[in-house]
Amino acid sequence: MSARPRVLILRAPGTNCDVETAFAFERAGGQAERWHVNRLLEAPQRLAEFQILCIPGGFSYGDDVAAGRIFANQLRRHLADAVRQFKDADKLILGICNGFQVLIKSGLLLDDDPGLGPPATLTWNDSGRYEDRWVRLRVRSAKCVFLRGIETMLLPVAHAEGKFVPRDGVALEALAREEQLVLTYCPLRDENAGFETGTPYPDNPNGSVADVAGVCDKTGRVFGLMPHPERHIDPFQHPQWTRGKAREPGDGLQVFQNAITYFS
Repeated sequence: MSARPRVLILRAPGTNCDVETAFAFERAGGQAERWHVNRLLEAPQRLAEFQILCIPGGFSYGDDVAAGRIFANQLRRHLADAVRQFKDADKLILGICNGFQVLIKSGLLLDDDPGLGPPATLTWNDSGRYEDRWVRLRVRSAKCVFLRGIETMLLPVAHAEGKFVPRDGVALEALAREEQLVLTYCPLRDENAGFETGTPYPDNPNGSVADVAGVCDKTGRVFGLMPHPERHIDPFQHPQWTRGKAREPGDGLQVFQNAITYFS
């Protein structure tokens, strides 16, 4: 392994956040490379050269059929063995916005029940439209590698299909019991908001059940979230930075630093 962990930013047609996501990992101390998915399809074994896999935001394949569905099918049908070996090697996987949609629909993030299917999915926002706004987030568990040492974050969201919906109450309880519901929306104006659910729109911008904004797998090494940490790594990206309300560094940078530190 190199001194700087290698990060693969995997993009597809329609991905539009790969450059800033690579920049965020570089700022955190990683060595990031941006690859088109076709390059990995030609040589899946090359995934083993990296320590972190990230699927960034955007509109992969124009969100045809459903957001992230086509990209997810490529992972499931053509890269499953390579990604499984990557995951089993104690490495990290991150999906941001469209990347979260890809991870959850590919089965890489949450384990499917053989008889019942996936425990949760991401679907259309309750508002019925694309939501682009800043939200406050609270970390609910220390299980996720990417969220260690973080209590709250202020990050932007930009999506139309970000509503987290569990299959049923049993599935939701199981995810909560395993501490996989690691990130939730909380009231924007209340930095000290507790863990109770029921945050109203627009602070919960999509109507996610239990206010879920991000989930991890059972190991804590695979993480997907709808908000964009790469869009708040510097104080001046804060919407009120000129009023002295920004923190140094931006709230999102620690997500990437935690991933790099994991391999220190």
